[in-house]
Amino acid sequence: MRNILVVGAGKSTSYLIDYFLEKAAQEDLYLTIGDLNPDAIATEIKEHTACSVIKLDIFEDDRRKHAIQETDIVVSMLPARMHMKVAEDCITFEKHLVTASYVSNEIKTLDQQAKEKGLVFMNEIGLDPGIDHMSAMQIIDQIRDKGGKMLLFESFTGGLVAPESDTNLWNYKFTWNPRNVVVAGQGGAAQFIQEGTYKYIPYHKLFRRTEFFNIEGYGRFEGYANRDSLNYREIYGLEDILTLYRGTMRRVGFSKAWNMFVELGMTDDSYTIENSEGMSYREFTNLFLPYSPTDSVELKLRHYLKIEQDDIRWEKLQELDIFSVDKIIPLKEGTPAQILQHILETSWTLEDTDKDMIVMYHKFGYELNGKKEQIDANTVVMGENRTHTAMAKTVGLPVAIATLAILNKKITTPGVQIPIQKEVYEPILEELKEYGIVFKEYKVPYLGYNPDSAYDK
Repeated sequence: MRNILVVGAGKSTSYLIDYFLEKAAQEDLYLTIGDLNPDAIATEIKEHTACSVIKLDIFEDDRRKHAIQETDIVVSMLPARMHMKVAEDCITFEKHLVTASYVSNEIKTLDQQAKEKGLVFMNEIGLDPGIDHMSAMQIIDQIRDKGGKMLLFESFTGGLVAPESDTNLWNYKFTWNPRNVVVAGQGGAAQFIQEGTYKYIPYHKLFRRTEFFNIEGYGRFEGYANRDSLNYREIYGLEDILTLYRGTMRRVGFSKAWNMFVELGMTDDSYTIENSEGMSYREFTNLFLPYSPTDSVELKLRHYLKIEQDDIRWEKLQELDIFSVDKIIPLKEGTPAQILQHILETSWTLEDTDKDMIVMYHKFGYELNGKKEQIDANTVVMGENRTHTAMAKTVGLPVAIATLAILNKKITTPGVQIPIQKEVYEPILEELKEYGIVFKEYKVPYLGYNPDSAYDK
């Protein structure tokens, strides 16, 4: 019996757990799920003969160490900041580790020890990061194998609501951690390279510098820049590339509307608001507007943001009830970002039967035999319901497939790593096809840059 320990059973783990349990008999697996709130785990999972559920607080050293010592491989689905304690125990007790999170500087320090002990520490093996790495490297390697030289790489990913569940003016509902959505883009300027020129977008301009594109069968989308584009030159071996841009995808109009919250200061997470508990949504909104003895909150906001009454952004604000005197903030000493998150969650939470949608889009420009060519590739994945979401599918399945591949010694290269090697990405992408995660590729004329984008040379 091979033992797998899954630490953390949040929103992204439904398909991950299903995968292990479905393979349990065939692959001789036994699954232990450690979570701070085991009561929230479905009864059919708790009662499965190949599974046990334990209460696990990773800050309780003895319980954490015991759970890790008793397993063969650890899957950490904790928030990224909590991985290090688990990773250190994996080194101590010589256990493989798999996470969907970005490799932190702390985790990197364990690379040599992992190599010396023959341990695979696989990170960034979810959706973004994860499927984006693997699908991009597969095509980049194919281009290089033909003798092509990469000129351009752009990549966008969006966790969105499926068209049939799109019931609000924002064309958006939360499909993953709402906090990450609210504070997205903060902490430094977005950096990328465009036609050989370095570009920087400060946070207060981020949502007004968008690129637009179409996905066949699903319509028009927009993308805004991620902070970390330049880091991927070395990771993907693209040091000489002319254009490298990674971004987040939304429906057209979202970014312009979201920018209202940025302009107001509602996404700020650096200070707390005194006496926020019991404050009405209207009072909260008024905190960010100039004082006036006569003008209403609505009028002040329209003037401050220069919004006409026939602007769809005005209707979007009204839809969120931010002018309500009856809706009350329950957070004590909340930051503006935390309070905004609460307000949005009342409107943007998936209903039980709602479906979400993952959209990923890559663009590859290259030169081959003296001719410039371009490949566009995309995938669209639909969720089933609020539990079995497309987000959980695209995050959880690659993690699960990689975990089993490590147990079966199909992935053997030790050390702290991400899935950019053929031995990793080829079999995982092939198996993902069985679950409907398939990239469609299109040869298109080479443009060099998107003429619809809001940036230029």
